[in-house]
Amino acid sequence: MSIQSCEIIQDGKAVSVAFTDAGAVRFHAIWLRDNSFDPQTRSPDNGQKLISVGDLPEHPTIASASHSGEELEIRLAGNSEPMCFSASWLSDHAYDRGPRSEIGWLPNDIEAWTAENLPSVPQARFDDLQTNTEALQGWLAMVRAYGFAKITHGPTEPQSLLKVANLFGYVRETNYGRWFEVRSEINPTNLAYTGLGLQAHTDNPYRDPVPTLQILYCLENSAQGGDSMVVDGFAAASRLRDESPDHFELLSSHCARFEYAGSEGVKLQSRRPMIEVAPDGELIAVRFNNRSTAAIQDVPFEKMEAYYEAWRRFADIIDDPKMEISFKLEPGECFIVDNTRVLHARKGYSGSGTRWLQGCYVDKDGLLSTLAALENKAA
Repeated sequence: MSIQSCEIIQDGKAVSVAFTDAGAVRFHAIWLRDNSFDPQTRSPDNGQKLISVGDLPEHPTIASASHSGEELEIRLAGNSEPMCFSASWLSDHAYDRGPRSEIGWLPNDIEAWTAENLPSVPQARFDDLQTNTEALQGWLAMVRAYGFAKITHGPTEPQSLLKVANLFGYVRETNYGRWFEVRSEINPTNLAYTGLGLQAHTDNPYRDPVPTLQILYCLENSAQGGDSMVVDGFAAASRLRDESPDHFELLSSHCARFEYAGSEGVKLQSRRPMIEVAPDGELIAVRFNNRSTAAIQDVPFEKMEAYYEAWRRFADIIDDPKMEISFKLEPGECFIVDNTRVLHARKGYSGSGTRWLQGCYVDKDGLLSTLAALENKAA
């Protein structure tokens, strides 16, 4: 990436920068001043800003603009110190791209999938992730792209899932503890602790914020059935949008309610849409869990029947076998899901044999931070 030309525009309030392979992009003077890399603006040690928005000049103008091909140099009126920006940084942070027209768009590093277009389950060996940073980077990138991935050939001792969490982040403790057991119980506090099959769902939608990653680690699995299943909620939401924009709009513009009070001293509640869209139209989260859905009361009377139609259609898409990928975990295997996106399920299993999994929640920002640091180091 290099700069072909630059031109001061709008009486010095902005500059137009033409890149060799991306056309012309405009940048405001105040935006450039705010993002200057000089040591008075940003700490050279950690990159954090040393000024606030109130410290910026109210109406800065550009006195001169020049480039070397690889770098843009800007001087503001009344300030003799130059501000320098690399061509690649400017291109990566350009905001003059025009509004996105598609509601429910996804970032370039996210790949929506179904059983038909994902040829195999993304996975890696546990030992490789512990000893090889390239393998770890690749596996984390798969989690970011697909919202789930497996680990194979891991240890079979209880709490081994904590070793997985330690590869990239930190366990988020809840009322279920730092980790929880997933096996049949008498008088269970949650249907997950039975042998019943479970519909594809996201976990804990009644929390705010919702746990962003979940690890499920297999220690024993000799029962008949009990296969794990995953569904890409982003692919399901995109399909709903394409088939019925009105249904997508109903589920994304009105809040559902979720609650859980299955154990003493706990009454968790949240109010969020089943399909969450950012102000600019980006699809950012899916919450779907029939077991934990409370009475819907944030939909107008005139739209309630249509809302239930949309909810039913969304459920039908999620339940479509074409959307799911299933696999049976063996002892020492686990999988991780992005709980803001990928729904997981379990097929029913019999009383003979044993099925023992342990689960925990981890915050996604830790995974993305570790991945970004590895990518930055490899660049």
